[in-house]
Amino acid sequence: MRLFKFVLALALMTGLTGSTMAADKYVIDKVHSSITFSVKHMMISTVKGGFDDFSGEIMLDENDITKSSVMVTIQTASINTGNEGRDKHLKSPDFFDATINGEITFTSARIEKKDGGFIAYGTLTMRAISKEIALPFELAGPVDPGRGKLIGVAATLTINREDYDIKWNRVMDFGVAVSNEVKIELNLEAGQPKG
Repeated sequence: MRLFKFVLALALMTGLTGSTMAADKYVIDKVHSSITFSVKHMMISTVKGGFDDFSGEIMLDENDITKSSVMVTIQTASINTGNEGRDKHLKSPDFFDATINGEITFTSARIEKKDGGFIAYGTLTMRAISKEIALPFELAGPVDPGRGKLIGVAATLTINREDYDIKWNRVMDFGVAVSNEVKIELNLEAGQPKG
């Protein structure tokens, strides 16, 4: 009898601990999110663009953020800079080669607290090339407007596009047509899936 009570108590404690420590799943709401980039053009101006089609999920452990994770997938063919000709060039083999390399992905391996914010360490894959990166981000929420909990994530990252074999350029007397450094900004809203 004592053994039964001990096993029952242990099971209850384990179940309670597991439910307390379990991470909550949040799915990116594309309507209220954006993934954009900016790059220097002709060394004098900045061209901005973004991706219209992306998805992802965040597993958030509110008790221990280091046990959380994030995964984001971007459809390269959805690139949009507001100019049809430029977008066609960006989808070509000179840049993203979207027909063959249809997705850009980021998957975190670990998350750490840093200087009042957080850093997601993980793998960024583009044009079938994977690189380990550190992605600083800020987390807002969760809040519950009455239809389930929501969180916000804001992140900024600068990459060298040549690291991912995106090397097209044109050398001018004053420099190059397109900078190798690309600034990427993610502003994501994610909610708990219904059901």
